[in-house]
Amino acid sequence: MKNQEQIYLEQLNEWLIIKGFTKSTVNGLVATVTHFINWTTDQNIAAENVSYNDVLAYINDKRKQGNKPRTLLIITNALNHFYKFLQSEHELAENPVTNIKIKGVKRKVLQEILTPEELEKIYKSYQTKKVKNSSAQKHRELARKRNKIILSLIIYQGIRTAELAKLEIQDLQLREGKINIQSSKRTGGRILKLEAHQIYDLMDYVHTIRKEILASTSKQTNKVFISVGSSLNFSNVMQKLIKTVKSQHPKLQDTKQLRSSVITNWLKVHNLRKTQYMAGHKYVSSTEAYQINNIDELQEDIKKYHPIG
Repeated sequence: MKNQEQIYLEQLNEWLIIKGFTKSTVNGLVATVTHFINWTTDQNIAAENVSYNDVLAYINDKRKQGNKPRTLLIITNALNHFYKFLQSEHELAENPVTNIKIKGVKRKVLQEILTPEELEKIYKSYQTKKVKNSSAQKHRELARKRNKIILSLIIYQGIRTAELAKLEIQDLQLREGKINIQSSKRTGGRILKLEAHQIYDLMDYVHTIRKEILASTSKQTNKVFISVGSSLNFSNVMQKLIKTVKSQHPKLQDTKQLRSSVITNWLKVHNLRKTQYMAGHKYVSSTEAYQINNIDELQEDIKKYHPIG
């Protein structure tokens, strides 16, 4: 007859699979939790009755055994998943792992996550208003129309700057309402759905705006996005775009913040595996790094580590 701990481990395995974790990741997490449960059994503590101090004692035991901070962080992460699972099953009210911090592990600098509404506002507020007919002003208008499309592909599809720079005309599947992102050493290839307004804007860009830019600069290229000046460097385009957007939205830091926000918001509505595909992450661990309980929780972290005033 199975004891309660064995039942928990089986249910945890199913819960993690439903969450979208790979088989190897699930096996690793369950194995780590199994070691912990064996320890709690030796200590005569039921898994659901474990306290913050109990977890701390276990981590200290692991540290004394020679485990490095990064390994301790992996253990803590696994236990955090386990107690989130127990919370979801209403087996306990509080997660005893929540406030465990591992010293010696370099923390990533937290960026404020923008909500879908804030991202939408950034896109819609970017102006492409008409200007007078002088050559310089006409170039600026073409650039702004191009930039709004670039901005939309970051905000709605989470496309990286390097991927935008490599986009070619054949990657646009506008009749199907999709865009093809080629794989690279860093990211996986994927086909992403376009919003309806993006299809219309991209058609206008490809058939009109882009042709005008090519004609005015005498450039010959199959790249989707090209500068209106003599430079072929796409980073110059992005620097000017972000500078303009930041002047209107001081909360915005950079394109990485936009992409991080998009991926974090995706995890609210899609499972881990789908988000991994959409983000182009080759490893699920890259997607897991964006997992947070909720946006409010992250804002509290930001206030804690980056207090204002």
